[in-house]
Amino acid sequence: MTTSTIATGGGLLHHLLVLHGPVAYALVGVLAFGEAAIFIGFVLPGETAVLLGGVLASQHAVSLPGMAAVVVVAAISGDTVGYEVGRHFGERVLALPILRRRRPAIDRARAYLRTRGGRAVFAGRFTAFLRAVMPGLAGVSRLPYRRFLAFNAAGALLWGIGFTLLGYAAGASYTTVEKTAGWASTGLLLLLTAGLLVAHRYRRGHDPVTNPDSAADPDRPDTPPPGPDQ
Repeated sequence: MTTSTIATGGGLLHHLLVLHGPVAYALVGVLAFGEAAIFIGFVLPGETAVLLGGVLASQHAVSLPGMAAVVVVAAISGDTVGYEVGRHFGERVLALPILRRRRPAIDRARAYLRTRGGRAVFAGRFTAFLRAVMPGLAGVSRLPYRRFLAFNAAGALLWGIGFTLLGYAAGASYTTVEKTAGWASTGLLLLLTAGLLVAHRYRRGHDPVTNPDSAADPDRPDTPPPGPDQ
């Protein structure tokens, strides 16, 4: 996605700030849904819509929990539609004019998906281009839907709540946050990855299979006490 496209899309989305109530929920939800379902992400960046949904919540035009819930459900649903489109229409989807020009990037994304599987679906949620194409590519690649759904839901939950809260916290300063939304996505993903790595290492350190010493009772003496005949 080019800078000019993002700037144009962001300018259009700023009109969201005059909305409130059901209309605001509906528009943010449609944009979060359509990003992967119908490739709206190539025209209007979904992160900007979610940030503005958070800003509306800070202005009391909508409920913060309600907006976060709408974003998460819409993101999961849109990715599911994108997955089904890819699964049923396969290579015909990749032949669309909007995707044909991006074929090298799509080929790299497919290679990433083959290597990482469901983890690529999760990580793709935090990159604008991959957020738009990864669900369809998962369908084309016949990634099992249950596995896709698990990683898709986890990514949508973290992304949807995180960026709604970011917009809420930024309030009137949302334009500054919008310019660094890509970095915020990367930072959020890195923090989560680091946390999972620490948890994995901790579990391995306390797993009696991989670390037999962890199963030993620290209160047990190294040698048994002498028996009555000793």
